[in-house]
Amino acid sequence: MTTPVPTVRVLIADDQMMVRQGLTVLLNAEPGIEVVGQAVDGLDAVAQAADLAPDVVLMDIRMPGLGGIEATRRLTAPAGSTVKVLVLTTFDLDEYVYEAIRAGASGFLLKDASAAELARAVRVVAEGDALLAPNITKRLIAEFARMTAAPRAPLKDRVGDLTERETEVLSLIAQGLSNAEIAARLVVAEQTVKTHVGRILGKLSLRDRTQLAVFAYESGLVRPTG
Repeated sequence: MTTPVPTVRVLIADDQMMVRQGLTVLLNAEPGIEVVGQAVDGLDAVAQAADLAPDVVLMDIRMPGLGGIEATRRLTAPAGSTVKVLVLTTFDLDEYVYEAIRAGASGFLLKDASAAELARAVRVVAEGDALLAPNITKRLIAEFARMTAAPRAPLKDRVGDLTERETEVLSLIAQGLSNAEIAARLVVAEQTVKTHVGRILGKLSLRDRTQLAVFAYESGLVRPTG
């Protein structure tokens, strides 16, 4: 008997009704995903998230009143918060996406993504299992790291209590590799990689792989390219 896969609960926050309804139709057609609410702006998203406890919030950045960046910060900042924010944007290099990552967003997606890409992005962010890593996301993280560059302590101090293997796994995460790809690269079981990832998150007090990737760039463990 197979174990049922938990349903990913999604809240959509966008000031355009047609966008909200279109995304709702697309996601509700996907197995294992349920849209539990639609918010018209950031304040509405924060309020509904408190009531509905979604796993993922699809967050538009540019909304009247409270925008997506501040709403993301309010959703992810509280201690113990488990909600993940997937930012929706029209532009592949929207300047505000950098701020959204700083505010705690777990990834981002272009609004013209296909239904399959949308569903995959929601699942990836909900699981925290793989960095949402089209090339554009890697570029965003690298640019974010450059924008926040500061004098650095020795690398050993920056990675804290991470073991040599955990540091290696962190580096591969920042390069956009999935757990399966990391396992193949290191010739270990995928479950071993998952264990390493969990320990790294705990030691660095970070919430997901996107934050791990940003940390790896900021700390100098991985250098931006291009």
